[in-house]
Amino acid sequence: MKRQGGFTLIELVVVIVILGILAVTAAPKFMNFQDDARIASLQGLKGGIDGGASIVFGKAALTGKDSGKKSDTPAAVVEGIKTHYGYPTAATDGIKLAVTGLDSDDWVMAFGTEGTGPTATSNGAFTLTSKKPSTLNYANVIATKCYVKYSEATGSTADKAAKTTIVTTGCN
Repeated sequence: MKRQGGFTLIELVVVIVILGILAVTAAPKFMNFQDDARIASLQGLKGGIDGGASIVFGKAALTGKDSGKKSDTPAAVVEGIKTHYGYPTAATDGIKLAVTGLDSDDWVMAFGTEGTGPTATSNGAFTLTSKKPSTLNYANVIATKCYVKYSEATGSTADKAAKTTIVTTGCN
């Protein structure tokens, strides 16, 4: 009779053990779902902020309140949201009201100013609760290097419109 070729049970067990060791050591390096989830959450928030700011600007333009300057006191109000040049201000009575969900426990937010004099820009910084800094202020949220920054409009032209940026270098 002819002997059948194949693997013995011991050879199969050894191969399975080797594959298991490789999976345990190599897989976590290729599958970093937590960082990807943080970055995706920030990208979603950026989309929400951009959408909310655009809707407020559209409403301001329709009602003729899109020319309100930063120096105007009081600031122009659109649907209960304070605006500068038609875009929500970087404050709790501005962009926070324009975006649904920012008042949840998922996000940490802080507001601050960068620059001085006429070039000063008011900003809002938003990060995930899991990246919450020990002391909650604008500089510490920025220091997490895992945030979305909303910079309010500084003028009425397109290059001075409100801007939203994402920083993800510290999201790991």
